[in-house]
Amino acid sequence: MVDTVGVVGLGLIGGSLARRLAAGGTRVVAWNHRPHPYAQAEADGIVCARDLRELMDAAPDVVVLCNPLKAMPSVLAALAPLLAQNPRVTLTDVGSVKGVVREQVREAGLEACYVGAHPMAGNELSGWSAADAHLFDDALWAVTVEEDTEYRRFFDVASMITQHVGNRLIVLDDETHDKAAAMISHMPHVVSTALINELTANPDRNIAAALSAGCWRDMTRVALTDPDRTRAMVEEDAVNVEVLLRRMAARLTDMADWLHDADASQVRGFFAEGDPFRRYKSAIAHSDSFANRELEIPESGWQQALLFSARRGEAIIGFVHLRQAIIQVRPSV
Repeated sequence: MVDTVGVVGLGLIGGSLARRLAAGGTRVVAWNHRPHPYAQAEADGIVCARDLRELMDAAPDVVVLCNPLKAMPSVLAALAPLLAQNPRVTLTDVGSVKGVVREQVREAGLEACYVGAHPMAGNELSGWSAADAHLFDDALWAVTVEEDTEYRRFFDVASMITQHVGNRLIVLDDETHDKAAAMISHMPHVVSTALINELTANPDRNIAAALSAGCWRDMTRVALTDPDRTRAMVEEDAVNVEVLLRRMAARLTDMADWLHDADASQVRGFFAEGDPFRRYKSAIAHSDSFANRELEIPESGWQQALLFSARRGEAIIGFVHLRQAIIQVRPSV
């Protein structure tokens, strides 16, 4: 059972997670590289540590790394001897790219205690001042495991997510996660930024900005994110983002050609191709509730069993016991 959670980094995600856990009654011990959030964090019921040793001395069951990826090597190096003295502690993180984090964890000699995680929560803001427990409302987490991941480690992270944070989760491998994250997050950040770059370069940009409304707001919201933060995220998943951007460029070029040639059939097909996703979103929006059922998790091959469950559109929302998950079945594309 998870009683105490350590949070490293009190930015938007780490701060929101710490606030949500503390608000739900979980004991939270946090460390931030600068102490400026500590007064308010302690008022919110979060125990603040002076350093990582003090955080580990608080005997957390799970430590969640919410620090920037560029700080990961130094944080892992500092944690390595402390985790060696506390082998029961499970290490996880909230990074949007999993392959590179696992490699850094492996280089630090901590892979045996590590389970990757990525909460699909966030906004264009940053820092402790933007942290909000409600940021995790109805959030889905991707939990990433390897063939040799110890099931107990996975269960530590999964029970923290479902029981203490109150969220759903799916289980993936790093490669599957990073390709999907490039599709639904990293590549769209580039496209959104390209849109505001196009407006900025236009001589009638002030007229266009004045005319912008819901469509422009929705398509460019993430372009308002700190550009250095977005750049780092995209570069961390560069291989997958490059592939998707080239596909996107080809789609847009095709559309430009069809418009030039007045090819109504191809233009009609372009706008109809995404109908399965439109039906999926409509089904989600019009569903008052979703069906739940139990899923037996095998001792051997549990990673693949849970990956197949995710591909069916199922998500874990809780556990009956160690090997019996409660899954929620939502519409699929």
